[in-house]
Amino acid sequence: MTKRKMFFRMITASLLRRRSRMLIALLSIAVGATILSGLVTIYIDVPRQMGAQFRSYGANMILLPDGEAPLTMDSLQAALEAIPESEIVGATPYRYVRLDMPSRQQSFTSAGTDFSQVQKTSPYFSVEGAYPEKTREVLIGKEIAKTLGVKVGSSIELSYKPSAASAQGASADRKAGASLTGSAEGFNKVPLTADIVLDEEGKIASIEVDSTGQTPGIGSLVGTDRAFLDQFIGKELPLSLADAASSDAPSGDPDHTVDAVSGATVSSQAVVDALNSAVSSEEAVAIENTEHFTVAGILSTGGEEEGYIYMSLKDLQRLTSDETLDVAELSVSAGAEELENYSSAITDSDLHITSRLVKRVTRPEASVLGKLQALVFLVTAVVLLLTMICVSTTMLAVVSERRREIGLRKALGASDGSIRKEFLGEGMFLGGLGGVLGTILGFGFAQLVSINVFGSSITFQPLLLPVTILVSMAIAAVSCQLPIKRAVAIDPAIVLKGE
Repeated sequence: MTKRKMFFRMITASLLRRRSRMLIALLSIAVGATILSGLVTIYIDVPRQMGAQFRSYGANMILLPDGEAPLTMDSLQAALEAIPESEIVGATPYRYVRLDMPSRQQSFTSAGTDFSQVQKTSPYFSVEGAYPEKTREVLIGKEIAKTLGVKVGSSIELSYKPSAASAQGASADRKAGASLTGSAEGFNKVPLTADIVLDEEGKIASIEVDSTGQTPGIGSLVGTDRAFLDQFIGKELPLSLADAASSDAPSGDPDHTVDAVSGATVSSQAVVDALNSAVSSEEAVAIENTEHFTVAGILSTGGEEEGYIYMSLKDLQRLTSDETLDVAELSVSAGAEELENYSSAITDSDLHITSRLVKRVTRPEASVLGKLQALVFLVTAVVLLLTMICVSTTMLAVVSERRREIGLRKALGASDGSIRKEFLGEGMFLGGLGGVLGTILGFGFAQLVSINVFGSSITFQPLLLPVTILVSMAIAAVSCQLPIKRAVAIDPAIVLKGE
């Protein structure tokens, strides 16, 4: 029989003779290993789990044009190349415009988007009905649905008329005898229109204002009060209110300023804005586009989204003849540091795109992960310390029971080294066996926590098995140092005398 086999037989025989005490030590190590492997497994997998949970709060990165060039689908796709495809949960483009509802004489903010991506970046959207799938279908915010009294399946008419119409862009239409038409938002964002005719000198010869929808008896006076309307006659565009002169009109110039209707400053300013943006009547008719849409769903979020009308990006582009984007929202499954790197790479590129992180999502995620890391380290350290104390106490009791045996062996010539090896071997054997049991039980523990907390399972980490076994054996070896010291210090003469 070789020395190695003999040594192994001695260890197993010693463990079997004291099964109850060794079982306690084994269970202690197994519990420590279970907590260690379970918490480490959770910690390794929890960033993915928590990332999925935080994605439910919305996008964590937004892309905006930097002002030098418009944001388009092509530039958006180019920007997405800076992020690994496997980490992109969703990328939603948005284009916002004001659309009129002629039958109600109201206008609303409308957004063109990709609904397949919306469901990925904004999973918190609650939709009664369904997301639009066909052409000319819209998703209406809950507040607008209440205002209009529409429901799923209702038909609405939406009209787009660009304000094009800056004072400089409209100046070409301001010829002698020209008829001009303009519109602007009045009180409560209800649009009003203004029609004027210019005389031979390019000054206002006549004016008509449609103030329907403005506050009765107050804002509506901008369309009926002749004193207010007559002051426009003989004025030159651009105009401004006397108390709110704009940079487009000479401040204090009587040929370019008018007085507001008392108590209706907003509606009065809307008349001025409509005139400053007025274009020829023929062009105004030509560029206006009206289409009928079906309400596919009603959106509830509890936020500002309930005040928007959503349609497919293709529908909005067809309606406005404009393919530019205002913003893109991205949901990226990555840590805070990686997100910073991706954001910087996009901003520093030559795509003329500014990338910003949504701090309300990224900061809490990083904070929670940091606190979780500290908690895992603290709990693991405490459990391993308790394991060491339990194993050490058990081995001390074993040494006390084996005092006569140890004394007899030393009297027969056994060296201190052989005594150390035997006790250390027993401890490390228990540590290895406890590590194996702990790894198996730890994965079950981590799986149970993940399913109950995050609602999804985790994957087994093969590398965790050898790591847990090595740590368990190391803990057992350290725990045996005091018992081994006591065993080596036993004096055979005193023990054999029975003292």
